Amino acid sequence: SWKEQAVQLANAGFRVAAIDFRGYGKSHGGPKSQSPRDEMYLDVLAAAGYLRGHGAKSVAVIGASMGGGASANAAVKGAPGSIDRLILLAPVPIQNPERITVPKLYATAQGDPITPQVKEQFAKAPEPKEMLLLDGSAHAQFLFTTDQNERLMNAILRFLSTGVSKP
Repeated sequence: SWKEQAVQLANAGFRVAAIDFRGYGKSHGGPKSQSPRDEMYLDVLAAAGYLRGHGAKSVAVIGASMGGGASANAAVKGAPGSIDRLILLAPVPIQNPERITVPKLYATAQGDPITPQVKEQFAKAPEPKEMLLLDGSAHAQFLFTTDQNERLMNAILRFLSTGVSKP
């Protein structure tokens, strides 16, 4: 589901790894914990480790919906420096948003039912951070299928290239 965005990011000069979480998409296996989402962050950290092991000097992670929650957990639970930037597209509620210290870009559609929770999570997160409110009601990666696609991708590319500005 991320193929088009992966190609755009690669064409912009970024090294990209798009993953399926264990037991989702076309991947096999699955977490052994009681809640399948408890260990999803480990897959994010494994991908970050893979990129670093193959020459990446910094790693930014983009996660949407449950992948956003897993990405945020990876930034909190991973070793310091394992993730350098975080992009969260309408993430599911995050356990400890106040512990996400890396620069972060939140993006959500104004009409997405999860947006009030996203705004609440954003308010708890420390600087540096940025919020992008998009038109419409599409959720998470479905934002890329709307007329907001270009605005969202431009914001992501800018964030990856320059980061967030402090207020």
